[in-house]
Amino acid sequence: MRRVVVTGLGMVTPLAASVKGSWNRLIKSSSGISTIKGFEIGDLPSKVAGQVPDDSKSDGFDPNRCLEFKEQKKVDKFIVYAIDAADQAIKDSDWAPKYEKDYARTGVIIGSGIGGLSSIENAALTLKEKGPRRMSPFFIPSCLINLASGQVSIKYNFKGPNVSVVTACSSGAHAIGDAARIIKANEADVMIAGGAEAAVTRLGISGFCAARALSTSYNDNPETASRPWDEGRDGFVMGEGSGCVVLEEYEHAKSRGANMYAEILGYGLSGDAYHITAPSTDGDGGYRAMKAALENGNINIEDINYINAHGTSTPLGDEIELTAIKKLFEKYLSNLSISSTKSSIGHLLGAAGAVEAIFSILSVVNDIVPPTLNLINPSASASGFDLVPLKAKNREVKLALSNSFGFGGTNACLILGKVQ
Repeated sequence: MRRVVVTGLGMVTPLAASVKGSWNRLIKSSSGISTIKGFEIGDLPSKVAGQVPDDSKSDGFDPNRCLEFKEQKKVDKFIVYAIDAADQAIKDSDWAPKYEKDYARTGVIIGSGIGGLSSIENAALTLKEKGPRRMSPFFIPSCLINLASGQVSIKYNFKGPNVSVVTACSSGAHAIGDAARIIKANEADVMIAGGAEAAVTRLGISGFCAARALSTSYNDNPETASRPWDEGRDGFVMGEGSGCVVLEEYEHAKSRGANMYAEILGYGLSGDAYHITAPSTDGDGGYRAMKAALENGNINIEDINYINAHGTSTPLGDEIELTAIKKLFEKYLSNLSISSTKSSIGHLLGAAGAVEAIFSILSVVNDIVPPTLNLINPSASASGFDLVPLKAKNREVKLALSNSFGFGGTNACLILGKVQ
């Protein structure tokens, strides 16, 4: 069986536009959530989000580092984020194909939940106010979700599998899991995989507000709005950004002396077949995804030390996930730490699974579990769980499990561990 290891990391988050900056601020209990900037929010019920910082002097995002200014006008922001995270990961992995066969064995799979929402929003206004003759010829390719993978493939001349995943909030996790499968199936030796999202727009916030999914009670204190498992939680907080990893077949990585952060050990998928936005109340979908990941990797359940939970800070979803975890882990709960990094960065939708997988990898590498911020008054259902409230925890993390659940009942689970 071909093994799959992680040799490169890249991310853009509301904490910082780098892996190191995001991780350091995460484990120091910093929050990337603030009052929304960039568009009118006076009439919106939710006025907070996790937006990518734009001050490049303090580890904020500078799009010019990954794309020429004239090219930025031709793509949506989610694609810019994807290219930047991929750039970081590829540079970190030091993967530079030398021969045509190497290019042909390197692929890209980057997902997104919504894609070019800002471009669609702006184009609709242009069409209405100025007519079809003023539409940009780049409008369609600027917002198509698969163009995140396409742009990275074109930039680097990677000619292996070029795919995209669209499974709402599970997209990034599915992309990494599917990329690992492609390598195991000997269809590629290297895959750039992850997710990107830039849906913090007036249209995006309005839509999720209409669905009554977002937090609205903490507009005056944004950093406290995302509070998984806390009694005061009232909905999730939107976030934006990207996360990409370089996955590589173990012997391929070993032969070139690559640094191996972790190994992809298990991947599980399931469907709720229940509701378009709500998870099944018994947690069956999440339970089966986690169980499938354990079985996929032939992993002993007692070896899991940390779960990076989906943990969105919704009244219903948080409790259902704990129900699924309790059902699966039962007598092994005492060995388990669980936290939600969404408490720090918000919910990055299609990018969430990828960013959280990277945080899980860094937990394995550093033996540190990130905290769950704002968990001051845990709900009754949280009793008996180590949810790592407020501060990061130093402990052994041999294996980490990362959950991602999406609208439509689509569930993904990744298990990552130290390379043995």
